Amino acid sequence: MRKKKGIAVAVPAALLVAASVAQPAAWAAPAEPLAAAAAGGPRNGQGNGDAGRGGQDGRQQNGQDQNSQNQNGQNQGGENQGQDQGQDQNQNQNQNQDQNQGQNQDQDQDQNQGQGQNQGQQQGVVPGPDADDFAPIAQAPRRNQPRIGRNGSRGTFVSRCGTNQNNHHNPDNFIVAPGVQNGAQHTHDYVGNLSTDGQSTDESLAAAGTTCARGDQSAYFWPVMRDRAQQDDSPTAAQSTADGNLGKIVLPTQARMEFRGNARSKVVAMPRFLRIITGDAKAGTNGTANARALWTCSGQENRAFTDKYPLCPGNSQVTRILEFPSCWDGQNTDSANHRTHVVFPDQNGACPAGTRAIPQLRMTLRYNLPNRAEAFAVDSFPEQAHDPVTDHADFANVMPDSLMRTVVNCINSGRNCT
Repeated sequence: MRKKKGIAVAVPAALLVAASVAQPAAWAAPAEPLAAAAAGGPRNGQGNGDAGRGGQDGRQQNGQDQNSQNQNGQNQGGENQGQDQGQDQNQNQNQNQDQNQGQNQDQDQDQNQGQGQNQGQQQGVVPGPDADDFAPIAQAPRRNQPRIGRNGSRGTFVSRCGTNQNNHHNPDNFIVAPGVQNGAQHTHDYVGNLSTDGQSTDESLAAAGTTCARGDQSAYFWPVMRDRAQQDDSPTAAQSTADGNLGKIVLPTQARMEFRGNARSKVVAMPRFLRIITGDAKAGTNGTANARALWTCSGQENRAFTDKYPLCPGNSQVTRILEFPSCWDGQNTDSANHRTHVVFPDQNGACPAGTRAIPQLRMTLRYNLPNRAEAFAVDSFPEQAHDPVTDHADFANVMPDSLMRTVVNCINSGRNCT
């Protein structure tokens, strides 16, 4: 399942246009829950194989028991009553022994099933990243952005939410795997809503506190970065190791949650509880149709990779830019594939017919990481080998309506607000 390096090439220019591609095709599969199924397959297969072997052993044992009973029956026909009684006692003892043997076989079978599950989980982990997943930022393609037209909206609003100093981490995703513990199989950084986990609902999010200023209770989250030379000392280290995510979690030095306008029109308010995702957490195997990763270095954001980690010179920091779709269908707060209700603008920055522009979220995350190949990696599903093309992020709007009106007014009036 490891990607073929010969196929990976510099990302086409269309993928590097900030918020500038046509509406993507329907997602072939939900990004996060399917990984659990993929990992579950080998585990269940191994377990069922052990169960089959146990069943064969049991049938052989039963056949031996029946032969033994038949022989005893033939002997009883030619013997006296006292001998019959003795043989009956022996038969009872043999039956008890057979029952004990059957119980032991059941216990062995259960143990074998557990071992099969563990082996399957380990077999599902694909090693990575490789040295050729890294390249100097000078080799990255240039980024092109659409020019803002006369009717466009030039303002910005930055929600100040911190850098997850309170270490809010878990491997859940309530948007694509609601109610599932470890539904993501990789650890997320969270800023904003303090309650975000796999059990989150509109009601629980609305009742929780936040790390953001001005009462923004929105949930912002993305996969963590790790320094692979250092030991994972987090509370979820055992689960992360089982899922193939190794190394010490590195918090961003900066996490900027910025809402931007549209190059061709004014923006309208997002509905409360709107859910949006960007990128494809399984792009290493699904392909790059929904890949949106932008890997760059501070001070050199005019260049970016989608399929490489950047090696940054001097004091420059590894930088992730995660831009979200911003053309809303005007009706739904979510969709079956979590994509069709909010899509990306076209190459000129215009929203497709039947959609309207909403404030576009751009996450900018900076990190102090070693400047060498294979030294760091983003968390991923076990089979995705920490491929940089799998970078992704999630957002649920829980801003009070009054704050959302402020965001829209700032963007449409051309102001830069915080």
